[in-house]
Amino acid sequence: MKVFDAAAVHAALPWPYLIGALSQAHRGAMPASDVVVQSNPAGGGEQFITLPGWIPGGPIAVKMVGVFAGNERLSPPQPNVQGLVAMFDGATGAPLLVADGAAMTARKTAGDSALAASLLARDDAEVLLVVGAGALAPHFAAAHMAARPSLKRVLVWNRTAAKADAVAAGLRRDGVDAQAAGDIDAAVASADVITCVTMSDRTLVKGALLKPGTHLDLVGAYMKSLRETDEEALSRGRIFVDTWRGMENTGDLGPALASGLVPVTAIAGDHFDLAQGRVQGRRSAHEITIFKNVGGAHLDVFTAIALNDAA
Repeated sequence: MKVFDAAAVHAALPWPYLIGALSQAHRGAMPASDVVVQSNPAGGGEQFITLPGWIPGGPIAVKMVGVFAGNERLSPPQPNVQGLVAMFDGATGAPLLVADGAAMTARKTAGDSALAASLLARDDAEVLLVVGAGALAPHFAAAHMAARPSLKRVLVWNRTAAKADAVAAGLRRDGVDAQAAGDIDAAVASADVITCVTMSDRTLVKGALLKPGTHLDLVGAYMKSLRETDEEALSRGRIFVDTWRGMENTGDLGPALASGLVPVTAIAGDHFDLAQGRVQGRRSAHEITIFKNVGGAHLDVFTAIALNDAA
């Protein structure tokens, strides 16, 4: 059985390789998957989530992950989301690998959005705005730049300016032209690609400010009570998801589906539709595209397979 710590996961899954592996995986069948969510029996809002997935005729992967929103305030800080991913042989049940869950989640989640950007963002996009400055922010910046090499400049906005400064400084150390954005509205109006990785419960990206041709990536609002953009953005953009499963339970898109603002028929397609040629991605340079990163155990399976193959 192979064991991967966080550094080994990141080293084995460079963004171009992972984006290609995820694209190839979506040309096949959707794995059978489930989710079990347990809340802290002592109260406090923490959760432990188990996500098993099994590809027909293929391997089994299980992600076991804790969601502890206060971890970033610890000394030293820890990721808010961490755990383990394990993969098993689908024919014998034998364990094949175990990997750091925080690193796998970072790679899987950012790779998922980067795959969407490779299909939906303009190929001449130059300015990337990262909304949020948590542990995932640098990964999303790097993944999007790998998906769209035309991106030349990165803006980082966060409610706490010092955190945006820190993320931008880290990107600069990696050779990226990055800076913190003080005014989110001005940053939104100037960006070609926007990725939102926050825990916000209120609108951050105003749809009225999106310029024609923008690609908007919505990641952080994983519950209906969370929100990163507004109804105008959803009305202006052509909407895609990574999977049809569970999209009604997400923030931003879920309430819009429930209210009828966005009928199900307005969702253009998911990653399987795009990868298998059932729907067209970006149709023009002026089209606004929106991708809702729903997530799911199938992506953990795909990422675990990519890790095993790389090793």
